[in-house]
Amino acid sequence: MANPAPERLAGGTAGGDLARTVLDGLPHAVLMIDAGSRILDANQAAESFFRSSVAFLTRYDLAHFVPFSSPVLGLVEQVRRTASPFSEYKVDISSPRLGRDRIVDVHAAPAAAPAGAVILVFQPQTMAEKIERQLTHRNAARSVTSLASMLAHEIKNPLSGIRGAAQLLDMAAGEEDRTLTRLIMEETDRIVRLVDRMDVFADDRPAENSPVNIHEVLEHVRTLALSGFARGMKIVEDYDPSLPLVHGDRDRLTQAFLNLVKNAAEALADTPDPEIVFSTAYRPGIHLSVPGTSQRISLPMQFTVSDNGPGVAEDVRAHIFDPFVTTKQAGSGLGLAMVAKVVGDGLELDAGGFQQWQIDVIL
Repeated sequence: MANPAPERLAGGTAGGDLARTVLDGLPHAVLMIDAGSRILDANQAAESFFRSSVAFLTRYDLAHFVPFSSPVLGLVEQVRRTASPFSEYKVDISSPRLGRDRIVDVHAAPAAAPAGAVILVFQPQTMAEKIERQLTHRNAARSVTSLASMLAHEIKNPLSGIRGAAQLLDMAAGEEDRTLTRLIMEETDRIVRLVDRMDVFADDRPAENSPVNIHEVLEHVRTLALSGFARGMKIVEDYDPSLPLVHGDRDRLTQAFLNLVKNAAEALADTPDPEIVFSTAYRPGIHLSVPGTSQRISLPMQFTVSDNGPGVAEDVRAHIFDPFVTTKQAGSGLGLAMVAKVVGDGLELDAGGFQQWQIDVIL
Protein backbone atom coordinates (compact mmCIF):
# COMPACT_ATOMS: atom_id res chain seq x y z
CA MET A 1 0.00 0.00 0.00
CA ALA A 2 1.32 3.48 -0.78
CA ASN A 3 2.67 5.57 2.08
CA PRO A 4 1.84 9.26 2.52
CA ALA A 5 4.65 11.40 1.10
CA PRO A 6 6.95 12.95 3.73
CA GLU A 7 8.37 16.44 3.55
CA ARG A 8 11.66 16.67 1.65
CA LEU A 9 14.54 16.21 4.04
CA ALA A 10 16.76 19.06 2.95
CA GLY A 11 14.29 21.94 3.12
CA GLY A 12 13.56 24.53 5.76
CA THR A 13 16.91 26.11 6.62
CA ALA A 14 19.68 27.91 4.83
CA GLY A 15 21.91 24.88 5.39
CA GLY A 16 19.14 22.63 4.15
CA ASP A 17 18.69 24.73 1.03
CA LEU A 18 22.41 24.44 0.30
CA ALA A 19 22.31 20.69 0.85
CA ARG A 20 19.33 20.42 -1.50
CA THR A 21 21.15 22.46 -4.14
CA VAL A 22 24.19 20.20 -3.88
CA LEU A 23 22.07 17.04 -3.92
CA ASP A 24 20.11 18.13 -6.98
CA GLY A 25 23.32 19.15 -8.71
CA LEU A 26 24.70 15.61 -8.59
CA PRO A 27 24.58 13.79 -11.95
CA HIS A 28 23.70 10.41 -10.41
CA ALA A 29 20.45 9.23 -8.88
CA VAL A 30 20.44 9.42 -5.07
CA LEU A 31 17.77 7.87 -2.83
CA MET A 32 17.42 7.88 0.94
CA ILE A 33 15.39 5.04 2.43
CA ASP A 34 14.35 4.43 6.02
CA ALA A 35 14.67 1.31 8.19
CA GLY A 36 11.66 -0.21 6.45
CA SER A 37 13.06 0.60 2.97
CA ARG A 38 10.47 3.31 2.40
CA ILE A 39 11.86 6.05 0.16
CA LEU A 40 12.33 9.22 2.20
CA ASP A 41 13.88 11.52 -0.39
CA ALA A 42 15.33 11.66 -3.89
CA ASN A 43 17.33 14.14 -5.91
CA GLN A 44 16.42 15.45 -9.36
CA ALA A 45 18.63 12.88 -11.10
CA ALA A 46 16.68 10.12 -9.29
CA GLU A 47 13.41 11.58 -10.54
CA SER A 48 14.72 11.37 -14.07
CA PHE A 49 16.28 7.92 -13.58
CA PHE A 50 13.16 6.34 -12.05
CA ARG A 51 10.85 8.35 -14.34
CA SER A 52 8.81 9.52 -11.36
CA SER A 53 8.48 12.70 -9.32
CA VAL A 54 9.84 12.80 -5.79
CA ALA A 55 6.25 13.04 -4.53
CA PHE A 56 5.47 9.75 -6.25
CA LEU A 57 8.73 8.06 -5.22
CA THR A 58 8.21 8.83 -1.53
CA ARG A 59 4.86 7.10 -1.54
CA TYR A 60 6.43 3.68 -2.01
CA ASP A 61 9.10 1.28 -0.79
CA LEU A 62 12.29 0.68 -2.76
CA ALA A 63 11.01 -2.75 -3.80
CA HIS A 64 8.29 -1.05 -5.84
CA PHE A 65 10.91 0.36 -8.23
CA VAL A 66 13.50 -2.42 -8.54
CA PRO A 67 12.96 -5.97 -9.83
CA PHE A 68 11.90 -8.72 -7.45
CA SER A 69 14.88 -10.21 -5.57
CA SER A 70 17.19 -7.53 -6.99
CA PRO A 71 20.77 -7.47 -5.61
CA VAL A 72 20.01 -3.87 -4.60
CA LEU A 73 17.70 -5.11 -1.84
CA GLY A 74 20.35 -7.48 -0.53
CA LEU A 75 22.91 -4.70 -0.63
CA VAL A 76 20.69 -2.52 1.56
CA GLU A 77 20.33 -5.29 4.12
CA GLN A 78 24.09 -5.81 4.13
CA VAL A 79 24.66 -2.14 4.87
CA ARG A 80 22.17 -2.19 7.72
CA ARG A 81 23.64 -5.36 9.17
CA THR A 82 27.25 -4.18 9.16
CA ALA A 83 26.74 -0.39 9.39
CA SER A 84 29.34 -0.10 6.62
CA PRO A 85 29.18 1.15 3.05
CA PHE A 86 29.13 -1.38 0.20
CA SER A 87 29.00 -1.26 -3.59
CA GLU A 88 27.64 -3.60 -6.24
CA TYR A 89 28.79 -3.25 -9.83
CA LYS A 90 26.99 -3.86 -13.11
CA VAL A 91 23.62 -4.61 -11.53
CA ASP A 92 20.78 -5.17 -13.99
CA ILE A 93 17.69 -3.35 -12.73
CA SER A 94 15.82 -3.51 -16.04
CA SER A 95 12.05 -3.69 -15.69
CA PRO A 96 8.92 -2.59 -17.55
CA ARG A 97 8.88 0.53 -15.38
CA LEU A 98 12.56 1.46 -15.82
CA GLY A 99 13.09 0.12 -19.33
CA ARG A 100 15.58 -2.32 -20.84
CA ASP A 101 19.36 -2.37 -20.53
CA ARG A 102 19.43 -0.49 -17.23
CA ILE A 103 22.85 -1.54 -15.96
CA VAL A 104 24.12 0.39 -12.95
CA ASP A 105 26.76 0.51 -10.26
CA VAL A 106 25.04 0.83 -6.89
CA HIS A 107 26.75 2.44 -3.91
CA ALA A 108 25.07 2.13 -0.51
CA ALA A 109 26.04 3.69 2.82
CA PRO A 110 24.41 4.04 6.25
CA ALA A 111 22.91 7.46 6.99
CA ALA A 112 23.58 9.29 10.25
CA ALA A 113 19.86 9.69 10.86
CA PRO A 114 17.20 8.44 11.10
CA ALA A 115 18.22 5.08 12.54
CA GLY A 116 18.46 2.34 9.95
CA ALA A 117 18.34 4.75 7.02
CA VAL A 118 20.46 4.01 3.97
CA ILE A 119 21.64 6.28 1.15
CA LEU A 120 21.74 4.72 -2.31
CA VAL A 121 23.57 6.11 -5.33
CA PHE A 122 22.80 4.66 -8.78
CA GLN A 123 25.51 5.24 -11.36
CA PRO A 124 24.44 4.20 -14.88
CA GLN A 125 27.13 2.30 -16.74
CA THR A 126 25.80 2.97 -20.21
CA MET A 127 27.89 6.05 -20.95
CA ALA A 128 31.09 4.76 -19.33
CA GLU A 129 30.87 1.44 -21.13
CA LYS A 130 30.17 3.09 -24.48
CA ILE A 131 33.23 5.30 -24.13
CA GLU A 132 35.37 2.36 -23.04
CA ARG A 133 34.12 0.28 -25.96
CA GLN A 134 34.76 3.21 -28.29
CA LEU A 135 38.45 3.19 -27.39
CA THR A 136 38.59 -0.60 -27.71
CA HIS A 137 36.92 -0.54 -31.12
CA ARG A 138 39.24 2.22 -32.30
CA ASN A 139 42.25 0.03 -31.50
CA ALA A 140 40.58 -2.98 -33.11
CA ALA A 141 39.93 -1.01 -36.29
CA ARG A 142 43.53 0.14 -36.37
CA SER A 143 44.76 -3.41 -35.99
CA VAL A 144 43.29 -4.27 -39.37
CA THR A 145 45.04 -1.39 -41.17
CA SER A 146 48.24 -3.30 -41.84
CA LEU A 147 46.20 -6.34 -42.87
CA ALA A 148 44.27 -4.22 -45.37
CA SER A 149 47.46 -2.89 -46.91
CA MET A 150 48.87 -6.40 -47.23
CA LEU A 151 45.68 -7.73 -48.80
CA ALA A 152 45.48 -4.90 -51.32
CA HIS A 153 49.01 -5.52 -52.52
CA GLU A 154 49.46 -9.26 -52.11
CA ILE A 155 46.02 -10.48 -53.15
CA LYS A 156 44.61 -8.13 -55.79
CA ASN A 157 47.55 -8.55 -58.17
CA PRO A 158 47.41 -12.39 -58.24
CA LEU A 159 43.62 -12.23 -58.51
CA SER A 160 43.94 -10.14 -61.65
CA GLY A 161 46.07 -12.90 -63.21
CA ILE A 162 43.63 -15.60 -62.14
CA ARG A 163 40.71 -13.75 -63.66
CA GLY A 164 42.61 -13.15 -66.91
CA ALA A 165 43.44 -16.84 -67.16
CA ALA A 166 39.80 -17.75 -66.52
CA GLN A 167 38.72 -15.42 -69.32
CA LEU A 168 41.11 -17.09 -71.78
CA LEU A 169 39.85 -20.53 -70.77
CA ASP A 170 36.27 -19.35 -71.11
CA MET A 171 36.87 -18.39 -74.76
CA ALA A 172 37.99 -21.90 -75.69
CA ALA A 173 35.79 -23.90 -73.29
CA GLY A 174 32.61 -25.73 -74.07
CA GLU A 175 29.30 -24.70 -72.54
CA GLU A 176 29.65 -27.15 -69.63
CA ASP A 177 33.16 -25.95 -68.74
CA ARG A 178 32.15 -22.30 -69.04
CA THR A 179 30.04 -22.74 -65.90
CA LEU A 180 33.27 -23.37 -63.99
CA THR A 181 35.27 -20.57 -65.61
CA ARG A 182 32.52 -18.08 -64.97
CA LEU A 183 32.32 -19.26 -61.36
CA ILE A 184 36.06 -18.54 -61.05
CA MET A 185 35.60 -15.03 -62.47
CA GLU A 186 32.61 -14.28 -60.25
CA GLU A 187 34.39 -15.42 -57.10
CA THR A 188 37.50 -13.47 -58.09
CA ASP A 189 35.42 -10.33 -58.55
CA ARG A 190 33.77 -10.91 -55.16
CA ILE A 191 37.14 -11.15 -53.41
CA VAL A 192 38.34 -7.98 -55.16
CA ARG A 193 35.23 -6.14 -53.94
CA LEU A 194 35.90 -7.34 -50.41
CA VAL A 195 39.50 -6.12 -50.57
CA ASP A 196 38.35 -2.80 -52.00
CA ARG A 197 36.06 -2.35 -49.01
CA MET A 198 39.03 -2.85 -46.73
CA ASP A 199 41.02 -0.11 -48.44
CA VAL A 200 39.38 2.42 -46.16
CA PHE A 201 41.32 0.98 -43.20
CA ALA A 202 44.61 1.48 -45.01
CA ASP A 203 43.84 5.12 -45.76
CA ASP A 204 46.12 7.04 -43.38
CA ARG A 205 45.55 10.41 -45.00
CA PRO A 206 44.45 13.04 -42.45
CA ALA A 207 40.77 13.76 -42.37
CA GLU A 208 39.66 16.94 -44.11
CA ASN A 209 38.04 18.39 -41.01
CA SER A 210 35.95 21.53 -41.19
CA PRO A 211 32.89 22.98 -39.42
CA VAL A 212 29.96 20.66 -40.18
CA ASN A 213 26.25 21.00 -39.51
CA ILE A 214 25.55 17.51 -38.20
CA HIS A 215 21.83 17.87 -38.85
CA GLU A 216 22.48 18.49 -42.55
CA VAL A 217 24.60 15.31 -42.61
CA LEU A 218 21.85 13.29 -40.91
CA GLU A 219 19.18 14.70 -43.23
CA HIS A 220 21.31 13.72 -46.25
CA VAL A 221 21.76 10.21 -44.82
CA ARG A 222 18.02 9.97 -44.14
CA THR A 223 17.20 10.93 -47.74
CA LEU A 224 19.66 8.37 -49.15
CA ALA A 225 18.38 5.62 -46.85
CA LEU A 226 14.69 6.20 -47.60
CA SER A 227 15.46 6.22 -51.31
CA GLY A 228 17.26 2.89 -51.12
CA PHE A 229 17.85 0.23 -48.48
CA ALA A 230 15.42 1.73 -45.90
CA ARG A 231 12.57 2.29 -48.36
CA GLY A 232 9.23 1.90 -46.59
CA MET A 233 10.73 2.28 -43.11
CA LYS A 234 10.11 5.13 -40.68
CA ILE A 235 13.07 7.32 -39.76
CA VAL A 236 12.34 9.67 -36.86
CA GLU A 237 14.40 12.80 -36.17
CA ASP A 238 14.79 13.96 -32.57
CA TYR A 239 17.25 16.84 -32.79
CA ASP A 240 18.55 19.49 -30.44
CA PRO A 241 18.42 22.57 -32.71
CA SER A 242 20.78 24.52 -30.46
CA LEU A 243 23.83 22.38 -31.27
CA PRO A 244 26.74 24.32 -32.78
CA LEU A 245 28.73 23.20 -35.83
CA VAL A 246 30.99 20.22 -35.17
CA HIS A 247 34.60 19.80 -36.28
CA GLY A 248 34.75 16.78 -38.57
CA ASP A 249 35.05 15.31 -42.05
CA ARG A 250 31.63 15.56 -43.72
CA ASP A 251 32.22 12.67 -46.14
CA ARG A 252 33.48 10.30 -43.46
CA LEU A 253 30.66 11.21 -41.09
CA THR A 254 28.15 10.61 -43.89
CA GLN A 255 29.63 7.20 -44.62
CA ALA A 256 29.68 6.27 -40.93
CA PHE A 257 26.01 7.16 -40.44
CA LEU A 258 25.08 5.41 -43.70
CA ASN A 259 26.72 2.22 -42.45
CA LEU A 260 24.89 2.48 -39.13
CA VAL A 261 21.53 3.06 -40.77
CA LYS A 262 22.08 0.26 -43.29
CA ASN A 263 22.94 -2.07 -40.43
CA ALA A 264 19.77 -1.01 -38.60
CA ALA A 265 17.62 -1.41 -41.70
CA GLU A 266 18.92 -4.94 -42.27
CA ALA A 267 18.21 -5.81 -38.63
CA LEU A 268 14.61 -4.56 -39.03
CA ALA A 269 13.84 -6.75 -42.04
CA ASP A 270 11.43 -8.97 -40.06
CA THR A 271 10.22 -6.34 -37.59
CA PRO A 272 6.62 -5.07 -37.83
CA ASP A 273 6.43 -1.26 -38.09
CA PRO A 274 10.22 -0.80 -38.39
CA GLU A 275 11.51 2.48 -37.01
CA ILE A 276 14.96 4.09 -36.87
CA VAL A 277 15.58 7.12 -34.68
CA PHE A 278 18.21 9.81 -35.22
CA SER A 279 18.77 11.96 -32.14
CA THR A 280 21.23 14.66 -31.18
CA ALA A 281 21.77 16.14 -27.74
CA TYR A 282 24.08 18.29 -25.67
CA ARG A 283 25.52 16.39 -22.70
CA PRO A 284 27.77 18.69 -20.66
CA GLY A 285 30.11 17.11 -18.18
CA ILE A 286 31.10 14.09 -20.28
CA HIS A 287 34.90 13.84 -20.38
CA LEU A 288 37.25 11.04 -21.38
CA SER A 289 40.80 10.53 -20.14
CA VAL A 290 43.13 9.40 -22.93
CA PRO A 291 45.38 6.49 -21.85
CA GLY A 292 49.05 7.40 -21.78
CA THR A 293 48.44 11.16 -21.78
CA SER A 294 47.27 13.85 -19.40
CA GLN A 295 44.70 14.98 -21.94
CA ARG A 296 40.97 14.82 -21.29
CA ILE A 297 38.50 14.86 -24.16
CA SER A 298 35.30 16.81 -23.71
CA LEU A 299 32.41 15.06 -25.47
CA PRO A 300 29.36 17.26 -24.90
CA MET A 301 27.67 16.61 -28.27
CA GLN A 302 26.05 13.21 -28.63
CA PHE A 303 24.62 11.74 -31.85
CA THR A 304 22.55 8.56 -31.52
CA VAL A 305 21.18 5.99 -33.97
CA SER A 306 18.66 3.54 -32.52
CA ASP A 307 16.02 1.17 -33.85
CA ASN A 308 13.17 -0.99 -32.59
CA GLY A 309 14.65 -4.24 -33.87
CA PRO A 310 15.39 -7.40 -31.90
CA GLY A 311 18.80 -6.16 -30.73
CA VAL A 312 22.18 -7.87 -30.82
CA ALA A 313 22.88 -11.18 -29.11
CA GLU A 314 24.74 -10.73 -25.83
CA ASP A 315 27.59 -13.03 -26.86
CA VAL A 316 28.60 -10.79 -29.80
CA ARG A 317 27.52 -7.38 -28.49
CA ALA A 318 30.97 -6.46 -27.16
CA HIS A 319 32.63 -7.34 -30.48
CA ILE A 320 30.33 -6.11 -33.24
CA PHE A 321 32.62 -3.18 -34.07
CA ASP A 322 35.60 -5.50 -34.51
CA PRO A 323 36.58 -6.34 -38.11
CA PHE A 324 35.00 -9.47 -39.64
CA VAL A 325 32.48 -9.88 -36.79
CA THR A 326 28.96 -10.21 -38.21
CA THR A 327 25.69 -11.98 -37.46
CA LYS A 328 24.52 -11.86 -41.09
CA GLN A 329 24.98 -14.86 -43.37
CA ALA A 330 26.19 -12.70 -46.25
CA GLY A 331 27.83 -9.99 -44.16
CA SER A 332 31.52 -9.11 -44.33
CA GLY A 333 31.81 -7.62 -40.84
CA LEU A 334 33.52 -4.47 -42.12
CA GLY A 335 30.71 -1.87 -42.09
CA LEU A 336 30.65 -1.28 -38.33
CA ALA A 337 34.43 -1.63 -38.14
CA MET A 338 34.65 1.32 -40.51
CA VAL A 339 32.33 3.26 -38.20
CA ALA A 340 34.70 2.50 -35.31
CA LYS A 341 37.59 3.87 -37.36
CA VAL A 342 35.75 7.09 -38.18
CA VAL A 343 34.84 7.62 -34.53
CA GLY A 344 38.35 6.69 -33.44
CA ASP A 345 39.85 9.17 -35.88
CA GLY A 346 37.51 11.74 -34.41
CA LEU A 347 39.23 11.34 -31.04
CA GLU A 348 42.65 12.13 -32.48
CA LEU A 349 44.48 15.28 -31.48
CA ASP A 350 44.97 17.56 -34.45
CA ALA A 351 45.72 21.23 -34.95
CA GLY A 352 42.25 22.13 -33.76
CA GLY A 353 42.38 20.00 -30.60
CA PHE A 354 40.35 16.99 -29.54
CA GLN A 355 36.98 16.36 -31.11
CA GLN A 356 33.91 17.45 -29.19
CA TRP A 357 31.47 14.76 -30.34
CA GLN A 358 30.67 11.09 -30.01
CA ILE A 359 28.41 8.71 -31.91
CA ASP A 360 26.25 6.30 -29.92
CA VAL A 361 24.63 3.14 -31.21
CA ILE A 362 21.71 1.70 -29.25
CA LEU A 363 22.08 -2.07 -29.58
